[in-house]
Amino acid sequence: ALRERKRRWGKPLAVMVASLDEARALCEVDADEADLLAGPVRPIVLLRRRADTAPGAPALADSIAPRLREVGVMLPYTPLHRLLIDAAGVPLVMTSGNLSDEPIATGNAEALTRLAPIVDAVLSHDRGIRSRYDDSVVRVVDGRFESVRRARGYAPFPLRLPHASDAHILAAGPEQKNTFALVRDDLAFVSQHVGDLENADTLEAYESTLALYERLFRIEPQLVAHDLHPEYLSTKFALGLGLPTVGVQHHHAHVASVLAEHAHEGRCVGIAFDGTGYGTDGRIWGGEVLLADLADFERFAHLREVPMPGGASAVRRPARMAVGTLHALGLLDHPGAAPLLARLADGELETLVRMADRGVNSPLTSSMGRLFDSVAAIAGVRDDALYEGQAAIELEAAADPGAHSAYAFALVPGAATPLVIDPEPVLEAALDDVARGVQSPVVSMRFHRAVADAVVRVALAAADAAAAKEVAVCGGVFMNRILLGSSMAGLAEAGLTPLTHLRLPMNDAAVSFGQAAVACARRREI
Repeated sequence: ALRERKRRWGKPLAVMVASLDEARALCEVDADEADLLAGPVRPIVLLRRRADTAPGAPALADSIAPRLREVGVMLPYTPLHRLLIDAAGVPLVMTSGNLSDEPIATGNAEALTRLAPIVDAVLSHDRGIRSRYDDSVVRVVDGRFESVRRARGYAPFPLRLPHASDAHILAAGPEQKNTFALVRDDLAFVSQHVGDLENADTLEAYESTLALYERLFRIEPQLVAHDLHPEYLSTKFALGLGLPTVGVQHHHAHVASVLAEHAHEGRCVGIAFDGTGYGTDGRIWGGEVLLADLADFERFAHLREVPMPGGASAVRRPARMAVGTLHALGLLDHPGAAPLLARLADGELETLVRMADRGVNSPLTSSMGRLFDSVAAIAGVRDDALYEGQAAIELEAAADPGAHSAYAFALVPGAATPLVIDPEPVLEAALDDVARGVQSPVVSMRFHRAVADAVVRVALAAADAAAAKEVAVCGGVFMNRILLGSSMAGLAEAGLTPLTHLRLPMNDAAVSFGQAAVACARRREI
């Protein structure tokens, strides 16, 4: 009922438990995770479900985090939470007071109006919400703290830039998982998670939060940094301010964000894998290997481009993305594609092929995120995505760590870049496995290993070109626990120095800090 009312189809929900002992009864909790759960911030911590629930503990419904191995768990952080959970006597499913993709309601009157279709009752309060803050989401990966959503308790604690700025700067941030950053001297005040800037309500929340930050930190922007995408609401807002501007390519911002967190000012290899980012050529990038410093970059390699039949529709339907990918690579007739094609609607295959061939609403993309979607559909894991990243998340959850061997990408010379990462041999091998009846957990693990291996191989080639050993690993695709761990270990074993985020999320929430770092670096070069 809760999912239906909030229109939150399939997306994981968090669970509040009364104590650490109750968390341990439901999930595996190590010392670092326990410290996060019980620490002063009290974030949502992503924990692995226990294979067997402890005796006497309530079982977690599968619908809380469908088809996933991790579940978000939190402890009470207000006296009101304590009263509620003690009265209930069982863990509580927690979610923010809003419809999906809309801002949180901030007052009793707004809650009664906007939440009436969702809730059975409203517990009012005499303290209004002056600034919207979601619960922060964190996890521990190979002993490292990793932020998934930086909000309550962590923002707006400032991050230090490598050098002080002589101007107050606004970094407007990206379109999805938006944050903004305000710079004064060598401090960047990165906002809490704002959300996807896809409607007027969220843009209004963005503007009101920005006005609050400007007032609190006494910052009056004199320069604004923004994404290159001309249709992003954040870009249009930035350009409409009438201030001097600095355009920053999306994946350069990702890499610069990592470099700035590590105070690294020299050149490095930047590997930015995500779902989408506007390239300097006007195309959709997302599988990028850059030679970069804080001020500038050059594109060294990228994933081979394939069409997205239907554009954004291919993001929502991984099966559609898989058809476009296999058609571009000449693999649609492979016997291993038959199960995927059999699941398509009548006439869907012919329509998608015509769209791709004629270039009708079928933009080319080098996105690694879309490749994960394609493999999820080919392996039979997910044909339609109910929320952003669902196919890739479930592909990771399905992976069998005990599976043997791996697929392998080809690294081939590119027309506009020294190298192109070609997925054709990977997908052909995956289709061979599907045709032989190999199960999806094995296909998934072999694919994950192939991507991690490609990361190391292309990084070695790029490091030679850059005369640098540092490799910045970033982008939302690397929120994948298997891929990040394998890539970081492989890079270190190859004699390189992998760098990744220390306090910011791997996803687009880090872009604003990267934009700020690039803007500061470019001003220093003037």
